[in-house]
Amino acid sequence: MVMFKKVKTFLMTFSEPEKVYCSGEKVAGRVLVEVAEVTRVSAVKLLACGVAKVNWAKGPQHCRQEMEYLRFEDVLTLEEQPTGEDLDGDGSVILRPGNKYEYKFGFELPQGPLGTTFKGKYGCVDYWVKAFLERPSFPTQEIKKRFEVMDPVDVNTPELLSPVAAKKEKKVSCMFIPDGRVSVSAQIDRKGFCEGDDICINADFENTCSRIVVPKAAIIAKHTYLANGQTKIFTQKLSCVRGNHIISGMSESWRGKTIRVKKLKPSILGCNILRVEYFLQIYVSVPGSKKIILELPLVIGSRSGIGSRSSSMASQTSSEMSWVDLNLPDAPEAPPCYLDIVPEDHRLESPTTPLLDDPDSFDSPIFMYAPEFKFMPPPTYTEVSHRGEHDGVA
Repeated sequence: MVMFKKVKTFLMTFSEPEKVYCSGEKVAGRVLVEVAEVTRVSAVKLLACGVAKVNWAKGPQHCRQEMEYLRFEDVLTLEEQPTGEDLDGDGSVILRPGNKYEYKFGFELPQGPLGTTFKGKYGCVDYWVKAFLERPSFPTQEIKKRFEVMDPVDVNTPELLSPVAAKKEKKVSCMFIPDGRVSVSAQIDRKGFCEGDDICINADFENTCSRIVVPKAAIIAKHTYLANGQTKIFTQKLSCVRGNHIISGMSESWRGKTIRVKKLKPSILGCNILRVEYFLQIYVSVPGSKKIILELPLVIGSRSGIGSRSSSMASQTSSEMSWVDLNLPDAPEAPPCYLDIVPEDHRLESPTTPLLDDPDSFDSPIFMYAPEFKFMPPPTYTEVSHRGEHDGVA
């Protein structure tokens, strides 16, 4: 039985440990070796790999697929060559205790698109470097260290700066009897966003059915895995905003309602076996019926320029200015406060009564609204015009 003889130190470091690399850039580092006793090393080898992998089980069948982005192999040499007595004719090196031995390495990532580092439910894109310490008569020791790669996605291109819009209508029925319809139309000012950007939503909702509906919007991640001719899709709701309840015969408009892009991995669109896509889902929850859903495609980028934020802000500013530019008449003076004219013992309260609590903020509850009279009708009051006349106001 061969005893395993470990060295004292065998580690790997990168020259830029926090760096996220892009295609064509150089990855450099060193392998450090220290021994506790005289040790003969026949070679220190390096292997760098980058692969996309997908893997899931479908009954007894396992769906697996791999795609290689990077493969680099090298035999490393010592930074400082040892003396003649520490070299053997077969190329092996004798390492002695008390010394630190450094093996430097460096390689360039391939030019062209690379998969962004990613880890999902059924697959990943992973990059790593392995070093192998080979010694005669002893098992090879190895060490592995990962590094991150990003395929840049520039959101300031004409395609991703263009507005995206959609509309949909759904007829609602109750026991096969028509019960009106629910419609939604929505638009965002651009398709590409980066972490920290606000998505500015303009939308119109109309409800002519007899039920109370709730409009909402959410950012959805969609991961698509492909292997052995099979497809696996995983979706996840990342963040959500909601509007007011819309009762029968009423409508609601969103002008500049925002939802923030939180920390997300950039979209992965160029990989043949793994895709990471995002959508802005605008939907209306209809009690007792399926939701009406709009999906506006998003591309999450890696380069956050002034354009992405300023475009969102410009859209919001323009929607606000459109209200300012309206020639509205001067508003009359506000009537006196209820609390000043209605005695406390004359006030009535009737709170809203929920039939079902809302355990999930993403799903619509069913509410029953009792008539809401928080105060008795106010008494008539008068205003004095500039001419000193009294005009009755109901």
